[in-house]
Amino acid sequence: MAAALALTLGWAMACSDGGSPVAPSTGPSALVAITSGASSGILVGAGDIGHCGSPGSAATARLLDDIQGTIIALGDNAYFSGTAEEFTNCYEPTWGRHRSRTRPVPGNHEYVSGAAGYFAYFGDRAGPHATGYYSYTVGPWRVVALNSELPTGPESPQGRWLRGELGAGRDVCTAVYWHRPLFSSGRNGNNPDMRDLWRTLYEFDVDLVINGHDHTYERFAPQDPEGRLDPARGIRQFVVGTGGAQLYEFPRMQPNSEVRGAAWGVAIFTLTAGGYQWEFRPVAGTSFTDAGSGYCH
Repeated sequence: MAAALALTLGWAMACSDGGSPVAPSTGPSALVAITSGASSGILVGAGDIGHCGSPGSAATARLLDDIQGTIIALGDNAYFSGTAEEFTNCYEPTWGRHRSRTRPVPGNHEYVSGAAGYFAYFGDRAGPHATGYYSYTVGPWRVVALNSELPTGPESPQGRWLRGELGAGRDVCTAVYWHRPLFSSGRNGNNPDMRDLWRTLYEFDVDLVINGHDHTYERFAPQDPEGRLDPARGIRQFVVGTGGAQLYEFPRMQPNSEVRGAAWGVAIFTLTAGGYQWEFRPVAGTSFTDAGSGYCH
């Protein structure tokens, strides 16, 4: 009961590989310097955002006010059904002021209402033809946005599109994001129906995967689609469902989970030629953070 109450109030906990509580990183040395320029680009965002009655989305939107770059809204952007009214009342007053630089993906809550409200609200920002999947570039990186609520298998329309997209320019660093993660230690757990999608990403040497769905922050070590540690070719996955909805606990620890935290905030990815840096930036009054760097395949 005490732990659940603490999560509801926005309390944060960081965990080591073994699952034991550890002190969160603090101080300037723990944070990644976020810079922009011709040779770099920035992705910043979270999922599980617009929950009317929660102060979380307003607090995370204030973080975005001071961060440059392309905003990724990782699904379940307007609770509980993604209707036009919910986007107007629960998303627009906070993250809505950044809509012109947002590249969203839909979540399962958007599809409760058939996702019509989502596509009407974001328009062209949500990609062409109301499919919810599309690609673009940020700095020297290719970025691919996918729709986990449509079929993702290799023979599905989305799967065939993805293979064609990744097959062009394989020398480019690539980040891919969608809503429901394959791996998660949070309340919702793993989503095995995303494994075929991961197999395609692994085949084409994708570097980063970013998801929402569980209302937590979690960073995984590079791993293959079967969840085996793979420092050479593995994909590093982040769960960032910390945009404003009520936070979740961690009932089960998945293999290769490196850092876990329950705090509202946004993840910042600085994408450079040949590498990347990440930082989890929490809302005011919360101490949990995470930062690090890696190289492209």
